Amino acid sequence: MPDPHRQFVWDIPIRIFHWSLVGLLAFSWWSAENYRMDWHRLSGQAVLFLLIFRVIWGILGTQTARFRHFLKGPRAIRAWWKGDQSAPEQIGHNPLGGWSVVAMLLALGAQVVTGLFAVDIDGIESGPLSHLVDFEQGRLASAIHDTSFNILLALIALHVAAVVFYLLVRRQNLVGPMLTGTKAALQPAVPVRRGGVVQLLCSLTLAGAAAWWIFADPAF
Repeated sequence: MPDPHRQFVWDIPIRIFHWSLVGLLAFSWWSAENYRMDWHRLSGQAVLFLLIFRVIWGILGTQTARFRHFLKGPRAIRAWWKGDQSAPEQIGHNPLGGWSVVAMLLALGAQVVTGLFAVDIDGIESGPLSHLVDFEQGRLASAIHDTSFNILLALIALHVAAVVFYLLVRRQNLVGPMLTGTKAALQPAVPVRRGGVVQLLCSLTLAGAAAWWIFADPAF
């Protein structure tokens, strides 16, 4: 039976996605810096899998993971920014945080897609789909790959800054719910619709098949 003093926030798939992505981004950077491109490609494939899974789970998954739950318009963002007490409590991402998730996913998408087509200056270490473009296009993809990583780092820095701000100023621990899935409820806990096993298996299967298919280069 759910604890009425604890509010459910994040399901297990979202928590695994979040922390796996943290580890894989760090590993991707390390493998590139140390010229372990075989590992870098495997890490990129894993990131692609996570990215596709997150998009699908954002449609089929648990209520707090769904895009339609946390993507709000300008009015909701203004109300949250001004601290409007009449605005309903948002379980999960706040209206501004929801759009930061979209920005992060787009930056990740640019990072992965450009990596697929990137070509290094010597044309030796290249992405798995680099043969589908000419050398100049591959070099452009490589340049965008580098730039999008810097954008991604900036977004990560903003994310960490927001977590620290919430902890020190608003006295809200955002890391805890991403570890345990729940937070202390200031009022009776609000029921959250969970994603089912069928939806989870479909999301994992589709994401895994897509990531494998793209990296296997099935005669595009």
